[in-house]
Amino acid sequence: MRAFVLVALVPAILLAGLAFVKARAALQAEIEQSLVTQAGAVAADLDKLLFERLQNAAIWSQLEVMQDLQVQDVDRRLSSFLARLREGYGGVYRELSAADPNGRIVASSEPAALGKSVGLFPVWQQVHLGGATLDLSLPRAAGPDDAGTLLIRTPIASRFDDALLGELRLRFDWGQVNDILDRAAGDDRMVAVVDAGGRLVAASQSLRKRGLTETDRRDGLKALPQKNGAYVLDGTPLDASTVAVGVGRAARFGGFDGLGWRILVVEPLDLALAPIHRMAAVSLMLLGALVIATLVMASWVSAAIARPIVALTEFTRRYRRDGKLTAAPPGGSGEVEELATAFVDMVAHIDASQRNLVRASKLAVVGEMSSVMAHEVRTPLGIIRSSAQMLQREPGLSPEGREMTGFIESETERLNRLVSTMLDSARPRAPVFVPTDVHVLIHQCLGLLAGQAARKQVQFSEALEAADPVVEMDAEQMNQVLLNLIMNALQILHEGGQVQASTADCGDELEIEIADDGPGVAPEERDRIFEAFFFRREGGVGLGLAIVQQIVQAHRGSIVAAESRLGGAVFRIRLPRHVEPEKS
Repeated sequence: MRAFVLVALVPAILLAGLAFVKARAALQAEIEQSLVTQAGAVAADLDKLLFERLQNAAIWSQLEVMQDLQVQDVDRRLSSFLARLREGYGGVYRELSAADPNGRIVASSEPAALGKSVGLFPVWQQVHLGGATLDLSLPRAAGPDDAGTLLIRTPIASRFDDALLGELRLRFDWGQVNDILDRAAGDDRMVAVVDAGGRLVAASQSLRKRGLTETDRRDGLKALPQKNGAYVLDGTPLDASTVAVGVGRAARFGGFDGLGWRILVVEPLDLALAPIHRMAAVSLMLLGALVIATLVMASWVSAAIARPIVALTEFTRRYRRDGKLTAAPPGGSGEVEELATAFVDMVAHIDASQRNLVRASKLAVVGEMSSVMAHEVRTPLGIIRSSAQMLQREPGLSPEGREMTGFIESETERLNRLVSTMLDSARPRAPVFVPTDVHVLIHQCLGLLAGQAARKQVQFSEALEAADPVVEMDAEQMNQVLLNLIMNALQILHEGGQVQASTADCGDELEIEIADDGPGVAPEERDRIFEAFFFRREGGVGLGLAIVQQIVQAHRGSIVAAESRLGGAVFRIRLPRHVEPEKS
């Protein structure tokens, strides 16, 4: 059974493994698509942010107030204007300034910067927007905790001639780019910005903490994928076995082609696929538990099936060995119970058939003996009895002679009764069913034997509790049954004993009990007591109770012997109230 269960579970395990592989592949594809989508969204956000800054520089450089550079901003009007712009943008810009052609700061949002000379900054990228040329220099940080600033420079031309008045400088806070990347990264992903030259120009916090930014600025990331899409790469530099990378660029908008940056959204596959791995682990544990539970259940079921069969086998062995029916074995359930019940019923029927065969054999012997006695014994017994009666009438018979003739007459009478009993048991007549009041029948029987009970000082009592005592029966035969049971009790009881007759309703049956307070019947003899020629009382022949059972069964009833409430024996008879005539 257990091997069969394991074999049956193999396809389920294989299907579960295949389902896990498919689910993992589907989840990985969904994760990769999510990375690409997020990379494009981040690229769009960054291009929009920088487009606004570049547009600011292009527009501001052409304002009239910028012409104050010709007079070196003597009235500080341009500085005030730059200070108000910086304040109005709420920290977007670290500093707004204007420098003359010699690189000396003439106007600034920061008064401390006035008059200082600015160094030369290499151009990182150059953008043409709205008729203006803008130069961008790589973000520079003042310290490890500083995100740095992106320097945006654009020329300021004179409105009166073609002379160059200087340039407008915007120091854009690069921390805003980092904030966008940090929000996009969340707890599980890493986001990086790589320029067209392969330099890492911005990264989310987890990458910044690893110190990759400075290294990759120096060494470049030219090996990273160039085209938009999803990739699976070696994640050793990120302390991961394998990473999924989504690459994206923003689409052109507002006449701005963007800065040619690539946005990389990175997620370790082990971390990304952790939910399905946990699900697989849970499924594996559940499958293991299912296998164990199935094996336990299979063991229990096989044992539950085997136990009734083993018990049935032992039941059969005991019956073959001892020839006696014991308690029916537990039947289990389902088909096994049906099999056990049918087998026990079959054995019970065989046992009953054997008992009936033995009983029939005994009764056949009784019949043969009765026939012999009827022809060969009754005639001599009649002659002997008549002779004894004639001798008793002789006037000169001595007292001893009269006593002897009395013995002869009583013994011949006893022998005649024995012959009559054997004839009745051998050739019982069919009962004639007539509605009869059982209570009246019990009263009559107790009345007939009241004299014998008085001589032995035995007390009769009644407990007739049946609400409907009328039963279809042969009153003469049932009278014989009751008299036989009551006389048996009288013969076995000592002086001062008691016999009780009772009735009770049992649905469509009436129950009659004849109980006494005598020695009772041993449990092992309660079935055999109804067999012909089985007796324990001295002087009995063992036919009385056999005839009683024969009459009760002819009435479609049953009789059993048990222990009475009085402490002795009780014979319990159950008779159907209505008897259907037998079909011929």
